[in-house]
Order: sequence, then C-alpha cells, then structure tokens
Amino acid sequence: MEKVTIIESLKSQGRGVLMVGDGLNDAPALAAAHVSLSPVTAAHLTQAHTDAVFLGEKLEPVLRAIVGARRARTLMLQNLAFAAAYNALAVPVAVAGLITPLIAALAMSGSSLLVTLNALRARLRS
Repeated sequence: MEKVTIIESLKSQGRGVLMVGDGLNDAPALAAAHVSLSPVTAAHLTQAHTDAVFLGEKLEPVLRAIVGARRARTLMLQNLAFAAAYNALAVPVAVAGLITPLIAALAMSGSSLLVTLNALRARLRS
C-alpha cells in the first residue's frame, strides 16, 4: 500500500507516473499509475493490471519506451505547430479568394504530406 500512497501523492502534485513491477504486491500500484509496465515473466495478475508487457527481465525496453514516447510527443507538437501555422496563413488567403481552389487543394495536400513525413521521422531514428 505504500507504493500506492506514493503514486497518489505524485499524481496529486500533477506528475505523470510510470510504474514498473513484476510481483503480486505490485498489482495495486500498477493499477494506480498513469502508465504501467511489467516484464513477460511477471505474475499473471500483475500483467492483467499493466498497460503493456515487455520481453525480458532487464529494464532496457522501459528506457526505449520512454525515449520513444518523448520523441513521439516532440513530433506531435511540431505537427500541431505546422498545422496551426498553415491554417493561420493559408485559410485567410483562400477565403479572401487570392488563390485558386486548385492551388488551395495542392497546398492542403502539401501540408498533409509535410506532417506525415515529419511523423515518419520517428521510425527513422528507431
């Protein structure tokens, strides 16, 4: 129960909590955390309370998951910024009739392609 108390305390401070555990005693804490992971060798009850199960007993997959999540968040924020900038610039120009519908459609497709290619950068670094 001490683990659950610590997790609840961190959550009340507005912190995101990742819990990694493998024993039966970890199940309540895993359920209380925002995100929880356990190794494939963990007890079945423990695995049932986790968001994801990773292979092996070493914690390297946990580190890779954290790094990947941070990279994905960065790319998501970049894509939101690209979309906001595009909409702030292109929509008023299109509404004012300063460009043809064909050019507007091509620009929209181009911005979608840019966002997609930016998101694919996550795959290139893994």
